[in-house]
Amino acid sequence: MTEPVWQEWRVFPDPTKGEFLTAPLGAGVYWLRDSISGENIYIGEGSHVAQRMSSLLPAPLGHGTRNNAPLREYVLANLARIEYSTAACASKAAALMLETRLIAEHKPRF
Repeated sequence: MTEPVWQEWRVFPDPTKGEFLTAPLGAGVYWLRDSISGENIYIGEGSHVAQRMSSLLPAPLGHGTRNNAPLREYVLANLARIEYSTAACASKAAALMLETRLIAEHKPRF
């Protein structure tokens, strides 16, 4: 398996300020961490990463479905400290394999 190319770490966008995500339109993995402590917050995958990441905030700021209210509330409450990186994958299956490995290795909070 070829190692993914990760994008630079970016501050998580604040939708109330008109900021936006920079993420793959196709399959891939996204990684959230605390920019101050370095704690790994969440590692996820999706067939459309940008769309999937838009559900990381609670409604009405976030879109889509996600059965993880504590994660959504945490991201919102700590928005200024959250940063993210993304990596595109060749397929959803490849993204799922990468997500599984990264979670085991880095043990995120959520």
